[in-house]
Amino acid sequence: METTAAFTGLRCVDCGERFDVEDATHRCPDCGGVLDSAYEYGSIALDGERLAERPFGSMWRYEELLPFPREAAVTIDEGTTPLVDCPAMASEMGVGRVLIKDEGRSPTGSFEDRGMAVATTAAREHGAEDVALASTGDAGQAVAAYAGRAGIDAHAFLPARSNHTNKAMVNVHGGDMTVVGGRITDAIAAYDDAIEEEGWYPLGAFATPYRHEGAKTAAYEIVERLGWEVPDAIVAPTGGGVGLVGVWKGVSELRELGLIDELPAIYAAQSAGCAPIVEAFEEGLERHESWEHPDTICGGIEIPDPEASPLVLEALRESGGGAVATDDEEILESAIAVAKGEGVEMGTSAAAAASGAWRLAEGGEFGEDDTVVLLNTASANKDADVLRSHLMGKGI
Repeated sequence: METTAAFTGLRCVDCGERFDVEDATHRCPDCGGVLDSAYEYGSIALDGERLAERPFGSMWRYEELLPFPREAAVTIDEGTTPLVDCPAMASEMGVGRVLIKDEGRSPTGSFEDRGMAVATTAAREHGAEDVALASTGDAGQAVAAYAGRAGIDAHAFLPARSNHTNKAMVNVHGGDMTVVGGRITDAIAAYDDAIEEEGWYPLGAFATPYRHEGAKTAAYEIVERLGWEVPDAIVAPTGGGVGLVGVWKGVSELRELGLIDELPAIYAAQSAGCAPIVEAFEEGLERHESWEHPDTICGGIEIPDPEASPLVLEALRESGGGAVATDDEEILESAIAVAKGEGVEMGTSAAAAASGAWRLAEGGEFGEDDTVVLLNTASANKDADVLRSHLMGKGI
């Protein structure tokens, strides 16, 4: 396998064992824990001046901090999305600055492209002919796109309630789609059965070590675009936690490299209809308890049993951040308010970051000079019908 110079293999976040990238492909062979990419940071010569000389064209400009070099990558030039200044929101929240990291402008319209680029590269390097995952929607569309580019067959298992755009684009990109009635738990069960029967290469969140590895590049971009100044807070819509865990790893690596001295407070934003992370955080638990009756229109973050919750909760506590839940009405209202006031099209689930940030601001969580970054993890174009229906229901 072709890997980058500083990449030293995979480390289990649970038992600490290390494995060669060719020998371990998914979970820890010893304990079943999540594997994470490891690097020899002391050998990485990377600074702001060197990065400034590179085109701001894709996340692969940070290839020293990724497992695979750009020339080996399955890429559609993902990453380097805008960091949009939102002065009206800053004024309303009573903070110094609000910025939205707009991942909706990614190749398939969501932040999932970052992780899928790295994960699909690993799959091709391992000789996989078929890849598979269960998804609420965005990752299903992304895996079909990236697997198609790699010449690999993709199999996506989506719940029936996934939005039409995601389901349509899985097929348009050439993916094999299985739509399962009910919710994401039903799709996961069908996917697990298929993996066992067919032996496909799994690309599920945290099953592969590489999806959160791609997600971390969003953190590099945020800090670099702020002139190597660290925002006071980053608010991330959170379901399974790939984005949040990735962002925390990204900023932690920048500090390890000496590019920054401080770390931002990380906040998880969920819907009150499915908030296992918020509940676990508030109760001081190290692992979530499964949400018994998930009920939210925000399907992208409706994950009742996020298996990597210990990593999410650790990031929240170590960063000095927190977790916040708002109801669907507030989330939809926030998506519309951001579109009207700032022009940024936040996806229905992604807008939990905006409603959560407003709630945190009202509770005095932020200072008047703070810089707050919201992650818009998906384009509103994917579920614009939901937002418009909400408007029509209000008689607007």
